[in-house]
Amino acid sequence: MAEVISPGNPGEVGEAIAWAIGGERKLEVRAGGTKRSLGRPVAADVVLDVSRLSRLQAYEPEELVLTAEAATPLGAVEAALAEHGQQLAFEPPDLGSLYGLPEGGATLGGVMACNLSGPRRVKAFAARDHFLGVKAVNGRGEVFKAGGRVVKNVTGYDLCKLLAGSHGTLAVMTEITIKVTPAPEKTRTVLIFGLSDGEAIEALARAMHSSHEVSGAAHLPASLAARSRVAYLSGANAAVTALRVEGFGPSVLARCGALREAFNGTGPLEELHGQNSALLWREIRDLAYFADEPERAVWRLCVPPAEAAVLVARLPEKLGARPYYDWAGGLIWLSVEGAEDAGEPGVRGALGKAGGHALLVRAPETVRRSVPVFQPQDDALAALTARTKQSFDPCHVLNPGRMYNGV
Repeated sequence: MAEVISPGNPGEVGEAIAWAIGGERKLEVRAGGTKRSLGRPVAADVVLDVSRLSRLQAYEPEELVLTAEAATPLGAVEAALAEHGQQLAFEPPDLGSLYGLPEGGATLGGVMACNLSGPRRVKAFAARDHFLGVKAVNGRGEVFKAGGRVVKNVTGYDLCKLLAGSHGTLAVMTEITIKVTPAPEKTRTVLIFGLSDGEAIEALARAMHSSHEVSGAAHLPASLAARSRVAYLSGANAAVTALRVEGFGPSVLARCGALREAFNGTGPLEELHGQNSALLWREIRDLAYFADEPERAVWRLCVPPAEAAVLVARLPEKLGARPYYDWAGGLIWLSVEGAEDAGEPGVRGALGKAGGHALLVRAPETVRRSVPVFQPQDDALAALTARTKQSFDPCHVLNPGRMYNGV
């Protein structure tokens, strides 16, 4: 069993990293542990457990800014925001159930380190776009800070954007400042039943290009819609295309009416209110439809929306693929038969010349050791990645091998 170090402040984090460098040890950075299976297995001797760094430092509702230590539970952050009618606009997912873990274990730092965003990304952009400031310790044991507590902060290099999506391979974040937004007064979802994947992608594009300010655009094939806890979906025996509308009450009612009129004749229509609407988008956000089949591998494909349905049709039949579409078709969540290679050649082969990239989100550790988890990089990008790693973590002590060999 790996040795565990639990620092209680940034200085102790720096001391732990310096100790690791001096003893030529490797560190696995961990807080809630819910993202431990996201990425390649880390080749580390010691666990750097930062879960003690979990205090809410400052929250200014009137300024729409919150600062918290990196291991602060995401649920605590969202609860504090809810008291003031505010939210994290990028709608971070809770992947606990996908990995067979209890829900609610995600931390703010884990979400930002992995740059995880939910269905509202089509309107509110990615997690990194809400990342205002950070305090962190690099792989040299040096404490540094970047950004600030205001939105229009352009001083120096935007290291926040670099750390978001680095999966803890460049630095250990100890404090995070994020932008928050007012929560909508009302949320409703217009449903269109019975569309094929191609027809649904066209409908999602129409909705997103309309003036109705759609904040969620997803499509569930019939086999996955049947697994929903929302009765309107599970009892429909049909594919479901979902369009979410949020905002002030009268505006939401008017926009939902306009969407129903625009798609009248496309297929049977329904409208979800309140709790049913919220439940549907939590299911889509958290990959709930794949949680009960842990033996199947799960992929995340980011592609040009117009290519989404064509790409899925190119997947080898032997994979037994079960897809659903988010971000108006720009994001495909894909479950495939659990093979020794998680279907990696077939999945990446289907990407073809369409562009985009594929991330293996769930697979056994042995598979994640043997196949590329992240999209393979060309020589120029791989060289840039290596130079960035060398600059921040020259001894490669932080989460070695999490993303690529040596990174």
